Amino acid sequence: MAKKERGSFILGIQENWDRALKNTEIVRSRVKGLFTHDATNLPYIFLCESSINIGDTVVRRGEIAVDKPSLILPSASPQFEGFDFEKELHINEGILTNFLLVRGVAFPSLKYDNKTYSVDIFEGGLKKAIKQHLDRLQRKEDVQTGLITGLEDNWQFSVLIFICTQVAKSAETDVKKLLDELKRKGKLY
Repeated sequence: MAKKERGSFILGIQENWDRALKNTEIVRSRVKGLFTHDATNLPYIFLCESSINIGDTVVRRGEIAVDKPSLILPSASPQFEGFDFEKELHINEGILTNFLLVRGVAFPSLKYDNKTYSVDIFEGGLKKAIKQHLDRLQRKEDVQTGLITGLEDNWQFSVLIFICTQVAKSAETDVKKLLDELKRKGKLY
């Protein structure tokens, strides 16, 4: 890849990342922490204003399977499946990983598999959609599903931000549990 072309890739990633940081809101995060010794499924609902049906809201439902956390030194590269970075944003996954690592975004789990179950239109504005989805989650007593808002054209970055907050919330407990297990097995002194 030519240097100029690679520079435009980085610029595109930076612009998308900055837009996502500015426009992503985690309206409701998962209450429970991530599992330490097993993979965790993180269901989510992503809401954004529709660029086609003005005044309506796009509702993307999905789930991310987050592999169990690992303590690996030196750091390895995470794998992002199902995010369609190359297909939709024309961003190479290797360049994306380097971009995030340079900015201090580390992923203690190494595999993130996103499955989008549905993309629908909610007839009504974003605020109305947020209220309805929050009410529905609360009525169901659903403590697993996150509710996220962001921009339609870079939903992937908003979902990554959601993952990062969930991982960060569980990181201290995960590290303690992993170290305790290593001590118990006699592999750490």
